[in-house]
Amino acid sequence: MTNSTQQQMRAIILYDSRTSGGSTDRLIDSIGQELAENGAYVEKAKCKATGDYSFLQDFDVVIMGAPIYYLLVSSQLLGALIQSNMKKYLKRKKIALFLTCGSPEPMATLLYLPQLKMHLVRNRILAERIFAPQQLSDPEVIESFVDELCDAYKKDTRRRNASMQWTDEALELLESVPSFFRNRIKIATEEYAEEMGYREITLEVVEEAKSETGGL
Repeated sequence: MTNSTQQQMRAIILYDSRTSGGSTDRLIDSIGQELAENGAYVEKAKCKATGDYSFLQDFDVVIMGAPIYYLLVSSQLLGALIQSNMKKYLKRKKIALFLTCGSPEPMATLLYLPQLKMHLVRNRILAERIFAPQQLSDPEVIESFVDELCDAYKKDTRRRNASMQWTDEALELLESVPSFFRNRIKIATEEYAEEMGYREITLEVVEEAKSETGGL
């Protein structure tokens, strides 16, 4: 039995900036507003290099962004990927990336994005964007980035729904879960099954996914 239930995307913006209320903060608020207008549930969190990122398990998409300082991605975001438990909770998460910098886009793409992407080799990156200073408040550029992200997420969800079959028993178990957690469990189970090469989701696969993902 195919479960094609669609629910809103839950996204969180993880960011770093040195000044409160500056251009990066305003860009993040604009991205969040655009996502909300596309039907997503959105939160944001400022990074700390040694923070606890267990809350990431509650989200479908993690959007990571920061400015560039002295040729490096801002230290708290990059530090969190190295020093904290962030990478543990990014496992199987879909990612979008953006950086703000004044360097030409080809240079930024070659030198700066890889500083993040080298830590995300097993994640699916839905969208990535370099925002030049004059683009930070450009609604068309921001809308384009969010549209790319949302379109990629929808395509990925449709592809997964088309390829995954849920048995009646597994689907009945899924429907018994409170609606707030249902989409999270559905996505985590399907992504685990996809990684393992399963095409049918049974009760046993649900329990296996639960065990392997730390309770979903």
